[in-house]
Amino acid sequence: MSATTATTTQSTGPHPDPARPDAGLTFLSTWSTGSPERQRATLDTIARVWRSRPWPHEGLLSYAVYAGSDGSTVLHHSQWRDEQAYQEFFASAENGRDARNADIDATVPGIERLALAKTRLYRSWPDGAGRVGRSGRSGREPGAVVIVEVDFEGPDADRQRAWVDGVLDALNSDPVRGGALIAAHFHVSTDGTKVVNYAEWESEQAHIDALAAAGDGVGSPTPEWRRVQEFPGVASGDSVARYRPAYNFLPSHA
Repeated sequence: MSATTATTTQSTGPHPDPARPDAGLTFLSTWSTGSPERQRATLDTIARVWRSRPWPHEGLLSYAVYAGSDGSTVLHHSQWRDEQAYQEFFASAENGRDARNADIDATVPGIERLALAKTRLYRSWPDGAGRVGRSGRSGREPGAVVIVEVDFEGPDADRQRAWVDGVLDALNSDPVRGGALIAAHFHVSTDGTKVVNYAEWESEQAHIDALAAAGDGVGSPTPEWRRVQEFPGVASGDSVARYRPAYNFLPSHA
């Protein structure tokens, strides 16, 4: 199959499967639109552009966008077979990244591209949690996605994994056992400097309430959580942003 195919693009439910086993890479990028009106216009324009074009590459497995609770940001979540697939999409002149962004910018000029994190899924909580037929979901659909980014002092893949392992130990031993947290998917950046937690919550308010109840991040005051909070090599405090699902796209054969 060629890099750019005639496969059509279909809209599905609002949620991708963050733990799908065939995704070798997960990219998360953030745009700033400047206002709630421009945020809505950007999301709707993205949907129009993607629905009107063929699916761009067989190595792109899913693409979803979310509305930031700040009324300005837009989160992009894309799952890729591998780095080569993304590079071919990036290089495509007619149906690649730049061509699609040009269509979006023509309708909503002035969008600021803030950041792109290239990551791999390392572990999920509960173990094996995913979208369909996997443990830990109990039929609950997430009303919000919370992105938590933790930066470390320099690249260290072992440190990334050790931090995630500590968080899962804390979650599994927490007497509250998750509460309104449905699932958490921990991604390690390919450059070794960052962990990104894609956390699915019942609602934005549930996450706000959990932060307020805990007093120092989500989690009970246990020794396991204390070890996470005091983990060596963390460069700065967590960056936390809440999002509402907007659109999710898949190739028509998926």
